[in-house]
Order: sequence, then C-alpha cells, then structure tokens
Amino acid sequence: MNTTEKIKYEVSVGNVADIESIAQFQVDMALESEGTVLDKERVLQGVTAAVNDVAKGTYLVCRANGDAISSLMLTREWSDWNNQWYWWIQSVYVKPEYRGKGAYRAMYEKIKEMAQEQNISQVRLYVDKTNYSAQQVYKKLGMDECHYYMYEEVLTSSAQ
Repeated sequence: MNTTEKIKYEVSVGNVADIESIAQFQVDMALESEGTVLDKERVLQGVTAAVNDVAKGTYLVCRANGDAISSLMLTREWSDWNNQWYWWIQSVYVKPEYRGKGAYRAMYEKIKEMAQEQNISQVRLYVDKTNYSAQQVYKKLGMDECHYYMYEEVLTSSAQ
C-alpha cells in the first residue's frame, strides 16, 4: 500500500459473510494486546451469536478496496438516570498496516451517525491503562476520560 495515497473506507454493519474476518480480528487482538491465545472455534461461535442476535451486539466492519480491514462491536446499556440508551464500543481491531490511516476514524464517524439516527445519548468504551496510542486516538476524536473506574469479578471459567 502506498503510504501517500488517500484510502477510501467503507463502513457497514457486519453480517454473516463477515463472521470469519471478525473472529480472526478478535483472535489477533487478544494475542497482540494481552498475549492471550483464544480458541478460534469459540470466538467464531461468539461472533456468530452476536451477528444473529442484535441484543448481544452489533458489529461494524471497515473495508478498504472491498477487504475487511477492521471491526468493532457496539453493545447497549440502558441509563435509568437519563432515560436513554448508551453505546459501548468493544472489541476494536484494525489491521496493523491500516493503523494511523483513518480506519478507526471512519468507524467512529459511522457510530456517531448511527447514534444520531437512533437517539443514543452517549458513546463509551474502556481501554487498557497501558494502551497509550489508543487513548490518544480516542482523545483526538473527541472522547474524554470519564470519572469512573472499572471493576470486575470473573464468575465463570472461560473454558465453558
């Protein structure tokens, strides 16, 4: 890819034809970001479940020249405080050769467009404390660090 050429991205809601690419992106992301080796078959099942049931999530896929080069998943949270829906951005992955070239920006613009259409009040995400490059991208696109900490307790084995 010529680094001086302007890339035209197409962003759309993921569908059954995108399941394999999305699953591979998740396997690649886990290995790269956390050193975690995921069971590809289990990830395929998880992605398939979400693609077939919007209550579980909605994937966006970004394409360059017709090829899937990045994806993310949106999940919904109801705010009783505001009587409105929030979206969480999860499972973000951009192929290394497209990082810093506007692929995530294209997906984020699509998210804001869709959020406007669906009356979504806020868009949120969480990011690893040490992922400084991603944090800079999110800030550059207008997101702010919020005042919440995130806590978790793992209740089931990931080997189920």
